[in-house]
Amino acid sequence: MRPEDIGALHQAEDPRVSPDGSLVAFVVRDVDLDENRYRRRIFLADAAGDPAGARPFTTGPADRLPRWSPDGTLLAFVTDHEDGPAELCVLPVHRGGERVVVARLAEGPSELEWSPDGGRLAFVARDPDPAQYGKVGETLKPKDMPARRVTRFFSRLNGEGFVVDRPNRLLAVPVDGSTTPLPLTPGPFEASGVSWSPDGRAIAFASGRHDTWDVDLAVDLFLVAADGSGDPERLTDTVGSYSSPSWSPDGTRIAYLVDPTPLDSPRHERIGVLDLATRTGVDVIGRLDRNCRPYGCSRPPAWRGERLLCQVEDSGNVHVYSFSADGRSEPVRVVDGDRWVHGFDVAGDTLALAVASPTTVPDVVLGTLADDPGPTAERPVTDLTAPLRRRAQLVEPVAFTARSADGTEVPCWAVPPVGTEPGQHHPTLLNVHGGPFSSYGNRLFDEFQLQAGAGFGVLYCNPRGSSGYSEAWGRAIRWPGCQSDPGSGWGGVDYDDVLACAEEGARRFDWVDPDRLGVLGGSYGGYMTSWIIGHTDRFKAACSERACNNLLMLAYHSDTSPSFRAYIGRSVVEDPAAYAARSPVAHVREMTTPVLILHSEDDLRCPISQAEELFVALRLLGREPLFVRFPGENHDLSRAGAPRHRVERMEIILDWFRHHLVDQPVERPAGDAG
Repeated sequence: MRPEDIGALHQAEDPRVSPDGSLVAFVVRDVDLDENRYRRRIFLADAAGDPAGARPFTTGPADRLPRWSPDGTLLAFVTDHEDGPAELCVLPVHRGGERVVVARLAEGPSELEWSPDGGRLAFVARDPDPAQYGKVGETLKPKDMPARRVTRFFSRLNGEGFVVDRPNRLLAVPVDGSTTPLPLTPGPFEASGVSWSPDGRAIAFASGRHDTWDVDLAVDLFLVAADGSGDPERLTDTVGSYSSPSWSPDGTRIAYLVDPTPLDSPRHERIGVLDLATRTGVDVIGRLDRNCRPYGCSRPPAWRGERLLCQVEDSGNVHVYSFSADGRSEPVRVVDGDRWVHGFDVAGDTLALAVASPTTVPDVVLGTLADDPGPTAERPVTDLTAPLRRRAQLVEPVAFTARSADGTEVPCWAVPPVGTEPGQHHPTLLNVHGGPFSSYGNRLFDEFQLQAGAGFGVLYCNPRGSSGYSEAWGRAIRWPGCQSDPGSGWGGVDYDDVLACAEEGARRFDWVDPDRLGVLGGSYGGYMTSWIIGHTDRFKAACSERACNNLLMLAYHSDTSPSFRAYIGRSVVEDPAAYAARSPVAHVREMTTPVLILHSEDDLRCPISQAEELFVALRLLGREPLFVRFPGENHDLSRAGAPRHRVERMEIILDWFRHHLVDQPVERPAGDAG
């Protein structure tokens, strides 16, 4: 795979099954290098027909959020426009007809759901203050805007900019567009999650609406009347962080996801069911010690009779489990294997999945569920990897285990270079994932294939601090001073684990040249890269991307600044030394490894000042770092940035490691034939 092959990446998103289980709608996202944009179209496939019979339902170029009407005759969706308002649309499925534009919105909705009677649509969308941004369709220049007043944290978010004057609101609109959308959640508070009551009178949603929501990070579940009468009614205890409500078919209960201690991170997201009559909740995951909200997966629990389906992260995979709604029986896996379920939906006996493997992009797979929960029979609907497979050889990773300094076994993977022959030694790159509470796993990661295609070996692992394993594994890198579950802090046992991956990979695989190792990572992976080169010269070159280099300053400047104390145990005001001591810039004098510093200029999660500090410090010491800045990009450049920037970024990274690991002579001891 070469950088320009990023243009051959296609993937399925957001599968949705029709109410009778006969059809599945889904989104196909394409990378358009010529136009330097992403294109999305909605497709339909017959659940019982030809697996290759999926057909376009919309023309694009930016259609998403397909949602079936209760009778299955209409499909609602959102169309985004680069140069104008977004449109909320409805289109007949079984007969011809033009799309009906139900509403034109300043910004496209992030969630969309039909009312049970099919007469209204509820959605979540940002609602810009006209005094700040102008009317719908109008754009004010910054110099013409009034000053902003900020009184809470999270006033702006990475990839979204300022949100203090454009909160996410819950709105409802008649499906015929006869009236303008009705806001149902007043005030400056964020809302998420849309779940209609079966009688259509109320909508459940999640929101932090108390005075200290930005400090304690608690999020409650609420009910609001669907006609806009009355204020939202709080259902939960303002302690945990609740999300993803899902109303039971009989209208007596609401399922949800919850982080029970948002100021004591990381924790596994758990599944609960709230009895609306007694306002009591029950935890339904039993003894399952796994995270029920994998990174990037936001599907609410799906009711199926008296059971709930939900995604669960497990040892580098994302599966689908079935849970008893009363919590009295142990959960059962209905989708397993070495793969990653990006999304799912269920109606009747039909289960639709968007599922990826290490050598396939997310594809649509349909299964049939039995009444007794258990593994489901499946068949593929799409083969979106085919265009990439025709252009490039994709390499299967090899799983292995490394033993860390304290004897802990670390899950690792290796990808050999394309075309390697026995006895050949290749420069090899150790990759470190972000998070830290996220994971690598059994899904296609274009960067590993690009590195292998360029002649590099690839090593990666899920060190302690990663998600997908026990909660104790994820909490192992909390700061030593934490009152609950003190750990090593970042750069402790996680550092030992990633180095163990490199050394065991060099010992185990003959294609690894132990004298030509590089290290790279982004976000927390960038932190680890900077930390590593400040503590060892084992690597010949490094790439630190969108990194956390100075935690003391990051705790003030990040868009999620209050969340750092959940790992460290104290705020930056209470104990600045705890933040400074484990910052890579504190060890900059020991950094002699050549380092490429990559950062996006609009990054709000790890602002570009984090890169500037590392660059300035190294230059003041007479070192030769290369600092590359990407204009117009944010923290998500590597996965969602402009396609041409993604290609350019990868070319820069590969060229950097070619120069330092391939073009440079390798010193070997006398007599070593290598």
